[in-house]
Amino acid sequence: MAGLRDVLESWPVESSTDLHRDAWVLALRSDQVRRPGDHDEESFRRLVVEHPGAAVVLALDEDDRVLCIRQYRHPAQARLVELPAGVCDHPGEDPEQVARRELREEVALEAERWTHLLSTYSSPGYSAEKIHYYLAEGLSPADRGDFVLRHEEADLEEVWVPFADLVDAVLDGEVADGPVVQVVLALQVHRDRAAR
Repeated sequence: MAGLRDVLESWPVESSTDLHRDAWVLALRSDQVRRPGDHDEESFRRLVVEHPGAAVVLALDEDDRVLCIRQYRHPAQARLVELPAGVCDHPGEDPEQVARRELREEVALEAERWTHLLSTYSSPGYSAEKIHYYLAEGLSPADRGDFVLRHEEADLEEVWVPFADLVDAVLDGEVADGPVVQVVLALQVHRDRAAR
């Protein structure tokens, strides 16, 4: 449909209260919001998780295999199949640069070719997080530099998975990490369109 697009808009905030804020990447605030215009309505409360955004990398080798990682995620109480990813934690940082950094730091790889596949809001009903998805090709080993894997990352497992098998695992509900599902299906759609 021509012209179908999201539109940036900001409704009036009467007050805002920090519920949690520290040096970590997330903050939680409560906003009292009012619908714009001449409406006889009371303002309403919305909780907002502040997040600077992230980048996810689908690293694809010459044999059409994807580098997946298995990583423990405490909130989910599960070890999930994921992809290299990281937070845009430096103000003004380009998401592709974040993707490049995370590929190098998490799995000691670099890529010759980078393709932006899509960007999506994780859950805009309560979070400002926007994730940027990249395809990385032409892979080669890279030096992590002084980056040290810690906490959950120190326990991650790398596994190379044929792309077709990853698509099947997503569609069968065996792999349920939202970012993995989105970028895998996006790449499959790109391939399907290119094959027409």
